[in-house]
Amino acid sequence: EESLQMWDLNKRLEAYLARVKFLEEENEVLRAEIQSAKSSPAGDSWRAKYEEELRALRDALDLAFREKCTAELARDNLYEEVEQVKSRCQKEQAAREEAKKQLSLSRKELEEERRAQIWLKERAVQLEKEVEALLEVHEEEKAGLDQEIASFSQSLESFRCAPVAFQPVEVEDYSKRLSEIWKGAVETYKTEVSQLEGSLCQAKENLWKAVEDNQQSQLQLQHLEKDLAGLKVRKEMLEENLARQWQEQRGEAEKFQLAMEALEQEKQSLRVQIAQVLEDRQQLMHLKMSLSLEVATYRTLLEAESTRLQMPAG
Repeated sequence: EESLQMWDLNKRLEAYLARVKFLEEENEVLRAEIQSAKSSPAGDSWRAKYEEELRALRDALDLAFREKCTAELARDNLYEEVEQVKSRCQKEQAAREEAKKQLSLSRKELEEERRAQIWLKERAVQLEKEVEALLEVHEEEKAGLDQEIASFSQSLESFRCAPVAFQPVEVEDYSKRLSEIWKGAVETYKTEVSQLEGSLCQAKENLWKAVEDNQQSQLQLQHLEKDLAGLKVRKEMLEENLARQWQEQRGEAEKFQLAMEALEQEKQSLRVQIAQVLEDRQQLMHLKMSLSLEVATYRTLLEAESTRLQMPAG
């Protein structure tokens, strides 16, 4: 039984020694391949090429980031310009509304001046008619007084002597008083007519001023409408430029995102390969250590067995 056990142990030891030798040979081969890969120019060129591509991609990423920052700055500037254009449009819209209000007020004042002018014309015509009527009445009264004075003078001539109590001076005083009253009335009407003419002139001046203000308001309104149309066109152009730049920036960002994902996938695959190589190497080391321990164990057993076998002979 001991011989059979020793024979079995020898067979197992031979198998383990052969396996250890085979693994050592494979380890040497792998070590040589690693050294050749490290020292060969192809590996260096591959690594340099990979590092160069990685550097180029990093530079492209930095350039894309700078372009993105520039585009964002341009977008912010365009947004500020659009806001300024909007505020200016609002101001011009408010100015336009104010001009419309001023125009409506000027139109109202113009209508009132026209009505006042029509009323003043009617009043002047009415006053002229009244003056003419007063002049006619005055002429008729004067003619009647002249006739009365003539008839009275004829009746006086028929008498040889005039009464003591009658004085022809009273008739002349009466005529003078009537003349003064008529002159006062005429002066009063003339004063009223001059005042009405002055009011009419003032109304005409106000009317001309209102017409001029209306024309200026129309011109200002047309100018504001032209500016508003130009600002609308500029706003549309700025919005189109902003949308185009946003689309271009989005496309470039998508391209760089795809490139980054591809690099990340390649990085992950390299990590997996490196981890696999390290794991295989670690397994080989563990296997080598276990085999070394088994060899040392079997060697110790053989030494103990040989010692035990030599002791009886001694």
